Amino acid sequence: MGFARDERKALVDLMTELGPDAPTLCGTWLTKDLAAHLAIRERRPDTAPGIVVPVLAKWTEKVQRDYAHKAWSELLDLVRTPPFWIQPVDDLINTAEYFVHHEDVRRARPGWQPRPHDARREATLWKVLPFTARMTYKSSPVGVTLVRPDGEHVVAKQGANGVVITGEVAELVMLAFGRDEAVVEYSGDADAVQRVRSLNRSV
Repeated sequence: MGFARDERKALVDLMTELGPDAPTLCGTWLTKDLAAHLAIRERRPDTAPGIVVPVLAKWTEKVQRDYAHKAWSELLDLVRTPPFWIQPVDDLINTAEYFVHHEDVRRARPGWQPRPHDARREATLWKVLPFTARMTYKSSPVGVTLVRPDGEHVVAKQGANGVVITGEVAELVMLAFGRDEAVVEYSGDADAVQRVRSLNRSV
């Protein structure tokens, strides 16, 4: 079983436990909205342009709302079992998607803690981090370097007055995907750190 499939199963199991109206880290989305997003992402290619093109967003939002009103069990079945064409490329296109959204549900609950260290998960996510970090930190006015505990690092943004962010790979990935609910440490000039913390890192 691939990494993305593991995360998909864990996310569906957790959403089954919590129900359709549990909070997530995705703004105002509840679990039913997140499930609808995941379902249309794989099953309704006509909605994809609306994710990045504002003028087309209303159509995407309408379809997502329609899916969110499906029976909860039916909606979860759509997320649980991807279309046949997804399966050969699941890890390629869904590694970050399902890890981050699984954490979006986990970390929206009081008292959440990072999952225990898992070498396979960290190695898989480390491959995702460089591209994402360079995209989401590109507007930083100062340099940004992401460092994992063993000292390996990713330069997310070249620049002076650099800020170093240290944490487990999973935490750095969550941060790079715009989530502040991540266990990391910042070091650098206080003003530079504040600038980095306040960046819009949405993907």
